[in-house]
Amino acid sequence: MVILGAGTGGPFVTTDTAAALRGKELGAEVVMKATRVDGVYSEDPEKNPHAVRYEHLTYEQVMRDDLKVMDMAAIGMCRENHLPILVFNFKREGNIERAIAGEKIGTWVADTPRPGPKG
Repeated sequence: MVILGAGTGGPFVTTDTAAALRGKELGAEVVMKATRVDGVYSEDPEKNPHAVRYEHLTYEQVMRDDLKVMDMAAIGMCRENHLPILVFNFKREGNIERAIAGEKIGTWVADTPRPGPKG
């Protein structure tokens, strides 16, 4: 497990794109996007309490529906490199451990199914 944090140090490169790039460079199994909501929603759940949370999305769905997971450069880079993204709420107690253990939390963004929990 490698956790990277901080800015990119380069202009015109978002932290999302940097995460995708570093994930590719390091041969990561998944990019874990820790955020303040429980996953990817149809709309901003902080503005619309009726927004629907997705358990699984493909990269194509994210791009087609302009879902605000990460910036489109990062989504494209993850798609091209078959690098899944897990979007989850890091503020919920124990969620980082759950994400690492492979528990079914947040939203899985990939063209492949989410793997089961790790032994």
